[in-house]
Amino acid sequence: MPIRPATPADLPLLQEIERAAGEPFRALGMAAIADDEPPALALLEEFRAAGRAWVLADGDDRPLAYLIHEDVDGAAHIEQVSVHPDGARRGLGGALIDHLGDRAAAGGLGALTLTTFSEVPWNAPYYARLGFRVLPEAEETEGLRAIRRTEREIGLDRWPRVCMRRELPRP
Repeated sequence: MPIRPATPADLPLLQEIERAAGEPFRALGMAAIADDEPPALALLEEFRAAGRAWVLADGDDRPLAYLIHEDVDGAAHIEQVSVHPDGARRGLGGALIDHLGDRAAAGGLGALTLTTFSEVPWNAPYYARLGFRVLPEAEETEGLRAIRRTEREIGLDRWPRVCMRRELPRP
């Protein structure tokens, strides 16, 4: 399945992916996460216009998964990666992450970073299998600390969260 930049027409579909991908959180007692609104179209457009929104599409070119990112302190920070349940367990999220890793390394960035729930099986344990490690607080960069402050302010710390990092090969 091809990975390509998101188009303006994809953006409402990314919101649909996000809503569907959030549903499994309900079974973990995280209804607030399942009910959380997806990123606004205007925000998704900002990522898209900056070349920081990627989709993995099916044979009909309909997105099944997406990733948005930004540069934070010399790393490509994954703001969100979501896979529609119809595409789950097929390696789509990992393919998007590897795609970003290749692009980031080619652009001279040294790592991928993200923040995630530490006890959700398809979050931190999944990212660890993809080569990410939990960053001790002392290793968090100023940009990551700012992201974590925002997450605390919006209430995401009702469930344990961590910063994670995957080093990238230098070209």
